[in-house]
Amino acid sequence: MRETDNMNIRTITDPISGHEVANPATAPCIYEWDGENGIEIYFVNEADRQAYLALGKDHRITLMGSDAEDYVAEG
Repeated sequence: MRETDNMNIRTITDPISGHEVANPATAPCIYEWDGENGIEIYFVNEADRQAYLALGKDHRITLMGSDAEDYVAEG
């Protein structure tokens, strides 16, 4: 990735329940950003969002990329 490239990921699979979020436009979500890249995580309900936040940063989804020329993001 070039320095000007940013990665923004959106996931509609609730990481707590494992269920797909039917209507992300009205679902609770969080956006985590490391200064360059971001991830939107949607939840089926507020209770799942709160449970996710309660896990603490050490147990949550983290963006990990590579600056290598041949790196291909998968997902």
